[in-house]
Amino acid sequence: MKFVLSYSCGKDSTLALHKMLEQGHEPVGLLVMVNQEAGRSWFHGVDPELLEEISRSLGIPLIPCPSTGEEYHLVMEEGLRRAKELGAQAAVFGDIDIEEHAQWCRGRCEAAGLEGVFPLWQRDRKENAREILALGYQCVMKCVRNDALPQEMLGKVLDDSLLRQMESLGIDVCGENGEYHTIVLGGPIFHTPVPYTCGEILDFGNISAMDIRLAKE
Repeated sequence: MKFVLSYSCGKDSTLALHKMLEQGHEPVGLLVMVNQEAGRSWFHGVDPELLEEISRSLGIPLIPCPSTGEEYHLVMEEGLRRAKELGAQAAVFGDIDIEEHAQWCRGRCEAAGLEGVFPLWQRDRKENAREILALGYQCVMKCVRNDALPQEMLGKVLDDSLLRQMESLGIDVCGENGEYHTIVLGGPIFHTPVPYTCGEILDFGNISAMDIRLAKE
């Protein structure tokens, strides 16, 4: 089956992609919602240059979808239609168990005439987090919610030690409720690791984000 991935660059969408490829399905593109005002991807804040390098390393073309906030759903539906024109039969999402999110995704798929596929649906959250580490993916901590996790975690590569620290703080180690976000920059489905540098920490109220950029020679 040909599919388009709703891609945040984070660990869950990457694990969903891994599982689809493992099953022999063929990706036609990475659909990335872009905050038109900020010039970065929504929620994870990945800049265009780093997005392009991730796409190149994965060998899957980007389908960037610039949006303000108000027409987000319409822009995504248009992006899904573009993917359908490229041969996609389904759209794949990394959602795990929040039904409201899944219903929203299914609505966008229905409008575009695609099937919605959720490879991680109803899997144990801790199992997801530990599996992507066991597979060897390099998940860099990009954002934290300040009322949940310390800023000192930003820029670190997710590992068992960080997961144990999250558990000790009573935090969902999968971050499904927005406690943290990652960018995956290397692992089994990447042709080469994506070189990166960590810059300053940017504060947005209760959210803090590490400015992660493509490393230049």
